[in-house]
Amino acid sequence: MAGFECSTHRNMSRRRLDMIAATHHDMLAYEDYAQCAELGIRTARDGVRWHLVETAPGQYDWSSVLPMLRAAERAGTQVVWDLCHYGWPDDLDVFAPAFVDRFARYATAFARLHREETGRVPIVCPVNEISFLAFAGGDMARCSPHERGRGMDLKRNLVRAAVAGTRAVRDAVPGTRCAAIDPVINIVPGNPEEAEEVRLHNAAQWQAWDMLAGREEPALGGAEDILDIVGINYYWNNQWLHHAEPLSTFDAARFRPFRELIQDAAARYDGRDLFIAETSIEGWPRPTWLRYVAEEAMAAIEDGVRLHGICLYPVISHIGWDEDRYCANGLFELQPKHGRREVHRPLAEELARLQARLAGMKPEPRSAAS
Repeated sequence: MAGFECSTHRNMSRRRLDMIAATHHDMLAYEDYAQCAELGIRTARDGVRWHLVETAPGQYDWSSVLPMLRAAERAGTQVVWDLCHYGWPDDLDVFAPAFVDRFARYATAFARLHREETGRVPIVCPVNEISFLAFAGGDMARCSPHERGRGMDLKRNLVRAAVAGTRAVRDAVPGTRCAAIDPVINIVPGNPEEAEEVRLHNAAQWQAWDMLAGREEPALGGAEDILDIVGINYYWNNQWLHHAEPLSTFDAARFRPFRELIQDAAARYDGRDLFIAETSIEGWPRPTWLRYVAEEAMAAIEDGVRLHGICLYPVISHIGWDEDRYCANGLFELQPKHGRREVHRPLAEELARLQARLAGMKPEPRSAAS
């Protein structure tokens, strides 16, 4: 899969980001999808920019969405559409009940638009990375809503919104699939005194998924049928020593193979379809990292995990959120030439090798009883 960076939050300096525009994907959507297809990728994650769509409460301007939706159709690309990727309209308080109601109505409107345009049910991620956003925006003030000490309040209302949005799109277009996406992590204590604190931090990675499933704080509205597709994000720095540096894959005593983290998610949410929703690294290790992730994914599939895809996220290198630093982490480089992206050849060559290996590894289909 290809993941198009679609964040729309306000960054640390309170400046609104629009990563779809910043990477020119809004202008080159068809060319981007077609270029992905040339490399064997016909499924993508992409974003609906809520702050551009709902320009006034209950009024929807789809001019930023329709060209991308139609480009995907023209290119034959299946898209998982993020409805809230860190950003929302400026007039909304993300902690308020009105946020939930407005989100559900907006999700309904998009589901109907998708069916009208394509004749098919959509696949959506209602609220991207609930746990991470609660931490980054609710506890660390790194992004919208720039709060500290309110992470759990933010997480609860984002769960309410995701639950309401999931029910809304299913009511509007029966059969709609919904993905719940968050990171999987492994934190290791630096000393025995940190063991309990670290255990709680590691356990918290499951909290948003558990809330959606109604296993924790069922008053938020979650239920087992709400948690549909589970998307797990995994980067080179998703395992770290508490209050210190990321763990090396060569640190056999403390680093857990990625296959084990995949298996943990599969066991906890047994019966769900899984996919790796984001993975990448910057610079020359791009092919090596993809090989590692893919080989771990193949090992998990061989162990019976129903894992359906790996998303190169982001597929286009970009400028950083909070600094003007070029993040060379994509399959394609940022600046197009004559409407085409420059391909990072070492990663493309590794991708082709892995696609050939993965071609024969299909997870078992979900049974009617699941």
